[in-house]
Amino acid sequence: MDLRDLYRDVIVDHNRSPRNFRRLEPADRRAQGFNPLCGDKLEVTLRMDGDRIGDIAFEGSGCAISVASASLMTERLKGRTEAEARTLFDEVHALLTNGADEAGLATLGKLAALGGVRDYPTRVKCASLCWHTLKAALEDVEIVSTE
Repeated sequence: MDLRDLYRDVIVDHNRSPRNFRRLEPADRRAQGFNPLCGDKLEVTLRMDGDRIGDIAFEGSGCAISVASASLMTERLKGRTEAEARTLFDEVHALLTNGADEAGLATLGKLAALGGVRDYPTRVKCASLCWHTLKAALEDVEIVSTE
């Protein structure tokens, strides 16, 4: 399967059936994200278990890419350490902006499908909104915008 097929299939699946799309209460950390370019709005909530993400969820509204990216992110980060989450943020940000080599794509798993947005530059902010919102939540910043 080539990257375009993977991109299409993964985005469609995670948009139709988003994982961890719910309200997480109580939450230790939360942040709201907004993309004024297309109107995507979401909130990422975390429940920490020591330095690990014990649970993570998101809710809001957005385009298929935004919802799928948040779904993929929450699926991947549950149970990971805060340091691992920050490293994954950097890897996904690099993928969305610069691309990744074969080894990088292999370590990202299904997240590699997000690399397909590079073909649509106006959609990069859609895919990265949840990741910037996650980073804000980890840093205890309540609101982030992709302006």
